[in-house]
Amino acid sequence: MKLLIVDDSKAMRMIILRTIRQAGFSDIKTVEASNGVEALEKVASEKPDLILSDWNMPEMKGIDLLKKLREDGCTIPLGFITSESGTDIANEAAESGAEFIITKPFNAEKFEAVLSPILT
Repeated sequence: MKLLIVDDSKAMRMIILRTIRQAGFSDIKTVEASNGVEALEKVASEKPDLILSDWNMPEMKGIDLLKKLREDGCTIPLGFITSESGTDIANEAAESGAEFIITKPFNAEKFEAVLSPILT
């Protein structure tokens, strides 16, 4: 299983990876991208099984990444890890094809609950 973590903060990418490991997903290979544009390149070159993306990033927002992937026919599951939590955000994410939203701050239990059905 290969996971693409997309966040403009290197520290947050490391926190997400650590939390994934704490949630019991130790056999996952990870690839990182710092924005949506870089993520599109990683999707093409790395072929991840799941994408975890921040919502607000420079270059290309997470929602724009999702829309571009779906527009191009890419069906890789994508979920957001974000501090955005309004119903308008949740609705736009769902309508655009997002699998889930995990809001910050998060913990290993939340990751386990959300990711277990997808990763097992």
